[in-house]
Amino acid sequence: MLDMFQYNWQVRQDWFEWCRELPQEELAKERTGGMGSILATLFHVANGEQIWINSMQGTPVIIKEGVTSLEEAVEFTELTKPITEQFLQSWNNELAMKTLTKKRRDGSEITFTYEKIIKHLIAHEIHHIGQLSIWSREIGRKPVSSDLIFRDY
Repeated sequence: MLDMFQYNWQVRQDWFEWCRELPQEELAKERTGGMGSILATLFHVANGEQIWINSMQGTPVIIKEGVTSLEEAVEFTELTKPITEQFLQSWNNELAMKTLTKKRRDGSEITFTYEKIIKHLIAHEIHHIGQLSIWSREIGRKPVSSDLIFRDY
């Protein structure tokens, strides 16, 4: 599982580099879909990752409402990535079958295996990277290539 996170982190890092060529206004501009802006989407994937990983570990979730700059998004990724990395380095079949129960908004409970949560996190970031690619084309920029087959991660 760690290798797919390494792939996602590599692609995310490339998006951070891509973003450095844009003005702050473009990064924060409200858009249709995704999390509403490039900056909010980059924060959202890192934040979602740490919420789930910390929940599975039973460690405190980092409470952060959002970011206002690219550097803040990069720093948040640098803060949260080691948490995920450490968790996944101990990944095994026993851990994969453990479960986490969450309360839904309606008060009911739902239970997921850790394996399903990890797979969700991988797919979640890939989904949002697709949204960033759409937005990049909308502003006339070439998106970051996320083609897994051509990446060394």
